[in-house]
Amino acid sequence: MEYEEKRWGTDPIPGDFQNLLNEEQIDAFRGFQSNGWHIKFIRRPLFQRPVCILTNSEETIFAVLEESGTLNKHPDIQIRST
Repeated sequence: MEYEEKRWGTDPIPGDFQNLLNEEQIDAFRGFQSNGWHIKFIRRPLFQRPVCILTNSEETIFAVLEESGTLNKHPDIQIRST
């Protein structure tokens, strides 16, 4: 199934992504990153806080980096397949 591209000129991970995260998220991300997790993309819905989506090194698990710095491996989000 083809999906319409909605970003139109924005990168899935902005170069200044740290400005979109709070201190708890940044600190937690550094720890997750050392364990093979990386940012897949950051959703930036209008009038809402950004949502940072991480994935493991095999890209078999997607998780939300919550504002508290915890990793929610069972988020209520839909992710397009590639």
